[in-house]
Amino acid sequence: MAASENEAADKTGVPVNAQLIHDAASVNQAYERLAAGINRTLAGENPLVLCVLLGGLAVTGRLLSRLNLPCEIGYVHVTRYHDKTTGGALRWISDVYGHVQDRVVLIVDDILDEGTTLLEIENRLRALGAARVVKAVLVKKLRTGVVTSVDFFGLEVPDKYVFGCGMDYHGKCRNLPEIYALAEE
Repeated sequence: MAASENEAADKTGVPVNAQLIHDAASVNQAYERLAAGINRTLAGENPLVLCVLLGGLAVTGRLLSRLNLPCEIGYVHVTRYHDKTTGGALRWISDVYGHVQDRVVLIVDDILDEGTTLLEIENRLRALGAARVVKAVLVKKLRTGVVTSVDFFGLEVPDKYVFGCGMDYHGKCRNLPEIYALAEE
């Protein structure tokens, strides 16, 4: 049975029946691998690092200090989940903030789930004249039918609802240093 807002949770808000998927040490190693790949690939570039709010905020913050290249920071705020555990229609809350024209843009988000959000953002960046779009996520789900790919990902997770490390559970738990999955229904 899936956890609901009313089910018991520990002091951090993690439902008691949630399963730990990746511990904090694994997450830290993933950030190191992500940064190493990005540093290698974008060496000599001055990218716009575009944080996808809200989930990408934690990921971008942890990643930035590991990047060894000059960069500027921007953001876009789009959502499909609206604090729910299933995705819906894409909603643009704030358009792209940052100079995109003729730039390399590195999109940073928390998760590649279905790929809809990243694909729409990439299409928007291309329409704004980005010279190159590179995509990085902390987590990639093991699933079929994904509509886009990413250039960099840190960890794989099963095709379950996951939270922690920027990903939320009913608007909470984004601050957790580990990644959890809700129990199977």
